[in-house]
Amino acid sequence: MIPIAGSAYTYTYAIMGELIAWIIGWDLILEYAFANMSVSVGFAAHIVDLLDWLNIRLDPKWLSPAYLPQGLQDLAGNDIFKVGWHAGFDIPAFLVVCILTVVLILGIRESTRTNNIMVLIKIAAILAFVFFGLSFIHPANYHPFVPNGFSGILAGGSIIFFTYIGFDAVSTASEECKKPQRDVPIGIIATLIVCTILYLGVALVLTGMVPWHSISPDDGAPVVNALKRLSLTPGGHRLHYVRLFVLIGAIMGMISSILVGQYGQTRIWFAMSRDKLLPDRFSKLHPRFRTPAFATIVAGVLVSIPAGLFDVGSLAEMTNIGTLFAFILVSVGVIVLRAKQPGRHRGFRLIGGPLFPVLSILCCLLLMAGLPAITWVRFFVWLGIGLLVYYFYSRKRSEFYKEP
Repeated sequence: MIPIAGSAYTYTYAIMGELIAWIIGWDLILEYAFANMSVSVGFAAHIVDLLDWLNIRLDPKWLSPAYLPQGLQDLAGNDIFKVGWHAGFDIPAFLVVCILTVVLILGIRESTRTNNIMVLIKIAAILAFVFFGLSFIHPANYHPFVPNGFSGILAGGSIIFFTYIGFDAVSTASEECKKPQRDVPIGIIATLIVCTILYLGVALVLTGMVPWHSISPDDGAPVVNALKRLSLTPGGHRLHYVRLFVLIGAIMGMISSILVGQYGQTRIWFAMSRDKLLPDRFSKLHPRFRTPAFATIVAGVLVSIPAGLFDVGSLAEMTNIGTLFAFILVSVGVIVLRAKQPGRHRGFRLIGGPLFPVLSILCCLLLMAGLPAITWVRFFVWLGIGLLVYYFYSRKRSEFYKEP
């Protein structure tokens, strides 16, 4: 219906007005930035594993975040770094964002071709892990199947929800689709189905291979670390090269995720700038590459530096609450649009009226309830800062602003 850049921001702007659009745009900045920071930290953890596979030893202080809420241990449980801050910086996480920033400035066509290749490698690696891991499953690891009860499922769903941010990122590229009314819904729904199946397969095989309590919540590379552990056991030698292939696939997959996330983030800034809610430079295109170069560079700086400082767990929690809040506003927008413009032409229509948007709102609220209280505090602080920026700067630049 609205085939232009901006994702949920543009949708809410057209339906619920500028203030709500600003809130969701500010929220999406949080969402995409923290998601890419989280994936960048995971990327760095896999680089460390790859160096380990190659028997290359480097100083760990330059391969791990500066802040480690649970410290850092080796496979034997010995402390490498104590809990808290240490003198170091996650250089691989920092560098991958910087390199992909340059790729995005060069243009979407080159970025898309690169991304497609990496996605194919990632899917092949996932299937290889599931196939080879099946023979190492110990049924005893599935008992009890839900060790932490429903509250554990809720907390786990809340923490892992940010992995679905890519489906929102698909909609940020609407303006660059040939037939957005057809391509965007098909792209979102098809990838949702495929990814859910792959997620289930990996989770079932991983928790069957190793006890669930042996997987650290702050482990940025749980799959390859499980493969490493099993490859050292009798009969596990054949997992040595499987681990390498999974490592390569995971690294390619995370590169593609960061690429898509950074792309989506800059397009949201581009749309907000075009609506005069952000400085004009964010919507200015590079004279040669025709991409929002300034917005891309700023996004790269804001993501790369925190990625070198913080652990994946702290970053993921902030991503999740931002993602869930954005989905709630989009669901509200669907209900509002049906009430305000019931006769408007739609590229596709879902049966059930407001049923699915209401269910979406309730599910998002339920998942948000599973997040720690400190995450809520940080989220409201971020929204408060956003409202101050809007009141003192953005609304005065808006085309709807009237002098008092």
